[in-house]
Amino acid sequence: MLKLHGFAVSNYFNMVKLALLEKGLPFEIVTVHGGQTPEFLAISPRGKVPVLQTEQGFINETSAILEYLEERGEGRALLPSEPYARARVRALMKEIELYLELPARSCYPEAFFGGKVDEFTKAKAKAELLAGVAALKRHATFGPYVAGEQFSLADLYFLYSVDLASIVAKKVFDFDLLAELPAAKALFALLNQNPHVQQIAADKEAGMAAFIASVKARG
Repeated sequence: MLKLHGFAVSNYFNMVKLALLEKGLPFEIVTVHGGQTPEFLAISPRGKVPVLQTEQGFINETSAILEYLEERGEGRALLPSEPYARARVRALMKEIELYLELPARSCYPEAFFGGKVDEFTKAKAKAELLAGVAALKRHATFGPYVAGEQFSLADLYFLYSVDLASIVAKKVFDFDLLAELPAAKALFALLNQNPHVQQIAADKEAGMAAFIASVKARG
């Protein structure tokens, strides 16, 4: 059986978890926060989660895990069958990660953990978030899903990256990241009706307090 290593507060862990649930694949969760121990580095070279344990070995990096699950050809397909459409989904995934998730991540200490981020980093993050949401507005379809009529891997990235970017924009910069994208807000409402999404949100909420405490203790 597949085993998913990670923890319920990790957005990338939750992307893979939702993919597995949507595909209807049996899997077990191994709760781990990552780290730099020799044992964990043996399965994740940078010590990050998620990691998927398969019959053949371990796979790290979220995009590689999601591609692997697609290539197994089991359960619900989360990539279109047509090559151009598949490439477009992959491009949207990468754009969300590079131009929204990563800039927002630089401000997580201030948004979520009571820390402070220097003004240069914040200014850079704000500019990149604005450029990133403009790119999303130009490229995404929201018809009603990110890439069109079908739920795809792009929606995993949207759900678990754009939500955090929106929180950062509001808490750190006091603006609504999706103010000019009402279709994106409608998609969040649609996705949050999904029972698997609701299950993951409940699991995240249950683990949040302990996670924040552990982060503050390390800081």
